Amino acid sequence: MTKNIIEEITSSQINPNIPEFRVGDTVNVGCKIKDVRNGKEVNRIQNFKGIVISRKGKGVSETFTVRAVFSGIGVEKTFPVNSPNIDSIEVVKCGKVRRAKLYFLRGRLSQYKIKESRKDRNNKSAQ
Repeated sequence: MTKNIIEEITSSQINPNIPEFRVGDTVNVGCKIKDVRNGKEVNRIQNFKGIVISRKGKGVSETFTVRAVFSGIGVEKTFPVNSPNIDSIEVVKCGKVRRAKLYFLRGRLSQYKIKESRKDRNNKSAQ
């Protein structure tokens, strides 16, 4: 009985607007950020574009890590999938990889090219 109550609570917290994406895809994540300007709180959306290098967990506690390279410096951010602070997730490119975690990209100094998958997953799921 307690299991059903927990499932009901967690199912209400899952964001239904998340597209299907996998490790190796290039995504653009829009994060809500609160700034203080002239003593007032201003909400804005900051985009973070990079390659998804890992996905962990399931359900409400699922997270994904995005890696981007800015001016030769690697930056990684870990986002909860169902966070209210995530405004949008847009899949820019679908990548074709053979690994579940792309941690080897951390050791690469230059940009690593990931092959694009020929099948568009978004159109496949719509059929």
